[in-house]
Amino acid sequence: MKYEVVIGLEIHVQIKTRTKMFTAAPYVYGAPPNTLTDAVVLGLPGSLPVLNHTAIEQCTKLGLMLNCEIAKECKWDRKNYFYPDSPKNYQLTQNEEPLCAGGKLEIELPGPSRNIEGEHRWVALNRIHLEEDPGKLTHGPFETTIDFNRAGVPLAEIVTEPDLFSSTEAVAFLNCLRNAIVYAGISDCDMEKGQMRCDANVSLRVSGSEKLGTRSEMKNLNSISNVKAAIEYEVLRQTEILEQGGSIVQETRRWDVESAQSFSLRSKEDAHDYRYFPDPDLMPVQMDSSRVAELKAELPERPLDKQRRYQKDLGLPFTITSVICVNRDLSEFFENALKTYYAPKQIANYIANDLLRELSSVSDYGESAHCVRQSMLTPSHIAILAKIIDEGVISKQIGKEVFVEMFQTGLMPDLIVERKGLSQSDDISEIESLCRQAISGNVKAVSQYKEGNEKALNALKGPVMKATKGKANPKILDQILKKLIDAQ
Repeated sequence: MKYEVVIGLEIHVQIKTRTKMFTAAPYVYGAPPNTLTDAVVLGLPGSLPVLNHTAIEQCTKLGLMLNCEIAKECKWDRKNYFYPDSPKNYQLTQNEEPLCAGGKLEIELPGPSRNIEGEHRWVALNRIHLEEDPGKLTHGPFETTIDFNRAGVPLAEIVTEPDLFSSTEAVAFLNCLRNAIVYAGISDCDMEKGQMRCDANVSLRVSGSEKLGTRSEMKNLNSISNVKAAIEYEVLRQTEILEQGGSIVQETRRWDVESAQSFSLRSKEDAHDYRYFPDPDLMPVQMDSSRVAELKAELPERPLDKQRRYQKDLGLPFTITSVICVNRDLSEFFENALKTYYAPKQIANYIANDLLRELSSVSDYGESAHCVRQSMLTPSHIAILAKIIDEGVISKQIGKEVFVEMFQTGLMPDLIVERKGLSQSDDISEIESLCRQAISGNVKAVSQYKEGNEKALNALKGPVMKATKGKANPKILDQILKKLIDAQ
């Protein structure tokens, strides 16, 4: 019997704000434990919550970015549970009337190779609601410590429909979601810092059936690679149980990275287990339609929309747009460079290849090679470099050398060329003399060229370029070589 995999994701995204969701207590990642708390965070008697206006607007922008319907009114509920990371013994959330309803996200699946664009499709969302983060538990061999610094931080929980059908689709969804959120400045989505966390609900059903199977929830997966591994393990586990005639139990499971296995934590709770009820201290929030329209106008172009525009209007290939468009800083750097000198293909190639290569070689930039803001290079550097190459001041080969130096020093490319004397040589007599030497020294290449092999000319250009240290004007060099060979 063949089974179809059905996956729904619940993604918690930490919204970027200076203060927490219901109090003026600040939040900064990495602060000493339990130093960012107050009476509201700790649930002390007499403390009352106050709404974070910025968090509500940021979540509204997230909903608009993901094509959700923004509620005219949303309200707050208490989700009751008893666990050490929740000092109040309840979590403020939105159960009945969330801020954002429905929605959808376009995803791009991997192509047959890295250089080929894959299939695109839309994944349906159920809702996005606001809530507060619990504290952090750290389990040691003999004790568990609690840090309430994170408690009360605003979270947006994004809930998909059961509309994903493989681990590959789940990974594509998370990558596209993260790109969209970072683009809009709503969160940095750094999973290592807990700014984005994912739970995966996995079930199997008989192929062709519309009825969903019993699901298992894989909890708190802290990297996209762990999401993929956990889903694939769970699919195998459930398939084995069903093929042996067993049945799947609805439960919450913990993924263990070291053993690459999941373990049962508890039977899966339903809504009634949390005894939700409206919070008596918080009034419903009424959303002003004109303000929602203003927030919508502030949204950036979505990454995949930008990628299509670059391909259609600028003639850039997928291999380049798939690199530049996933990062807002890179795409803005690119567009600013075009304002100085309009050469889309040359500038895009420098950014996608040379700039990212140099950034990745600098350890201070961390694992992301896209920290353009930390570089001494400006859009004008790359634009002027492309311009002086197009004007024939220097060759593309010399341009590579200039690029590295301007990245390391911050000097403008034309100044580097002037100081180092790198301008192309148009000295016809010198180039012709070197061409004659190259022709006499490589009879085989000359013969191949005469037989119609144009590429054989490259073997003759090499010695000339080496002798002039890359300064020979390629156009003049090409003309002289052909003239001398044709004259033989």
